[in-house]
Amino acid sequence: QLQASGGGLVQAGGSLRLSCAASGRSISSYAMGWFRQAPGKEREFVAGIRKSGLSTYYADSVKGRFTISRDNAKDTVYLQMNSLKPDDTTVYYCAATASGGVVATAALYDYWGQGTQVTVSS
Repeated sequence: QLQASGGGLVQAGGSLRLSCAASGRSISSYAMGWFRQAPGKEREFVAGIRKSGLSTYYADSVKGRFTISRDNAKDTVYLQMNSLKPDDTTVYYCAATASGGVVATAALYDYWGQGTQVTVSS
């Protein structure tokens, strides 16, 4: 089970750190990803990190502003979000995939967290 937290309301230009804690299984065997989904839209890849944590991948829309990291000892993945924009407002989900590396396709992820709302005011 994955539990996402850390969302909230922040002004444009502000920062938030999302956390995704796993229970019942270790994340060390999984590449991890963060996605977001606005109402009526498809789930969008935001960032991903390989099992080792040595490689990370970002959507162009967040590159340079967001940073994904992981602590396998704590079975937790983080998404540090800086310079937030109103367009970043939506629900964010963490996910785990047993595939060989980071994938940007939501359908290839095996486990999902429940989502955490991020709202950026202008």
